[in-house]
Amino acid sequence: MDYKLAVCVLASGSRGNAIYVSDGITSILVDAGLSGIEIERRLKFRGISPETFSAIVVTHEHTDHILGVGVLSRRYHIPVYLSGDTKRAAEPATGKLFQSIDFEPGRTFAVRSLMLHPFALSHDAEDPVGLTLSGNGKKIGIATDMGIATGLVKDHLQECTLLVLEANHDIQMLEEGPYPWPLKQRIQGRQGHLSNVQSRDLLKEIRHRGLAHVVLAHLSETNNTPEKALHTIEGSVDSRFTRIDVALQDRCGDLLILP
Repeated sequence: MDYKLAVCVLASGSRGNAIYVSDGITSILVDAGLSGIEIERRLKFRGISPETFSAIVVTHEHTDHILGVGVLSRRYHIPVYLSGDTKRAAEPATGKLFQSIDFEPGRTFAVRSLMLHPFALSHDAEDPVGLTLSGNGKKIGIATDMGIATGLVKDHLQECTLLVLEANHDIQMLEEGPYPWPLKQRIQGRQGHLSNVQSRDLLKEIRHRGLAHVVLAHLSETNNTPEKALHTIEGSVDSRFTRIDVALQDRCGDLLILP
């Protein structure tokens, strides 16, 4: 059977993040930052059973990425892959896991038929990572929760077929918005979040004809809008080859099947 890589962003934003990835043989969740019940509901909406998951992979320990990890791991007997520092930081929130498997940033590992490579990000967490996932000859990049796009990030996101990329805030909306000044500084800092402009500039550097999908993720509900993100970023890729979508907080996205 000719399996194809599939991706669905179940939720993205400061109130919860979760991404489904499957190659038809192996299915995983990248982060589980909604309640277990809500993740189950969104999976069911897309016709996906959590009983099929081979792993939950955790990028960092912030609550909007781990809220449902513990309950899903225990309920469905799902191993959880995460770095040692992230495991220690997340343990008070996740509780006992069915099984935890440590990975090391910079080292590729396999979850059945999927190959995953975690790489370091600049964010205010213990050991935050982005991921590339490869299967069936295709490559997915996931890079959110980062203050700057380092050379390492750019290197790892080369030649992706699908990219989930942070576009957290519109600079003017953040600067003129209601957040206190220290929080604004944190968001704009090297360990904060990428702006629409930073995401646009990153895409200009890594775009190529094989990049079929870009999903803009982790949009701030206070300091950004889907319209502003798209307006800023859509010109950074060639629309003949690349489709841009925006991941939302309150509902799951389309199930994207890679060509």
